Amino acid sequence: MHIAIAGNIGSGKSTLTRMLAKHYGWEPKFEAVADNPYLEDYYADILRWSFNLEVYFLKHRFEDLLDIARCGHDVIQDRTIYEGVYVFVANNYAQGNLSRRDYETFMALFEQMMGLVPEPDLMIYLRASLPHLFSNIQRRGRDYEQSISIDYLQGLNERYEDFIANKYHGRMLIIDKDPLDFEHNPLDFRSITDKIDSALFGLF
Repeated sequence: MHIAIAGNIGSGKSTLTRMLAKHYGWEPKFEAVADNPYLEDYYADILRWSFNLEVYFLKHRFEDLLDIARCGHDVIQDRTIYEGVYVFVANNYAQGNLSRRDYETFMALFEQMMGLVPEPDLMIYLRASLPHLFSNIQRRGRDYEQSISIDYLQGLNERYEDFIANKYHGRMLIIDKDPLDFEHNPLDFRSITDKIDSALFGLF
């Protein structure tokens, strides 16, 4: 079984991935952010490094999907190839950070890849407001994220809503993150696992 966690920067994907992996005994698979050789350059000069960054992410996310399909056990994944394309790549293209030629080449490659792998059994989307996201980003203090602007986050949030409503057609569970502190409040975490149990196993 393949469970995926989707959500904007600072929404709590990695934390929820770790907690659900422990709760259900699933193998966690985290996005390779720290190892990405383009990330700091990207935030310093988005126009110059967008295509390089997105191709790197596409390569790694596709490799992750191949590994998940072959592994034979339950996996929970932090961020997916789908939002990487329909949110982050689409946002970069809309903002003029990718040329039309690069965007069309990228999308053709993505579509060929998607013909080779199945969708997740369940995607969990953590929906969060801009103040919530910005507060989390500042609190965790990653140097390369501190230059992220409100406008950039807003563009991503708009793309996420379009992705959820119009682009992704697999099984989806939406969690409104703002009122929850699932990391520190067991009742908030339980409210999420109850929803997952209902979606996956027909419980409750």
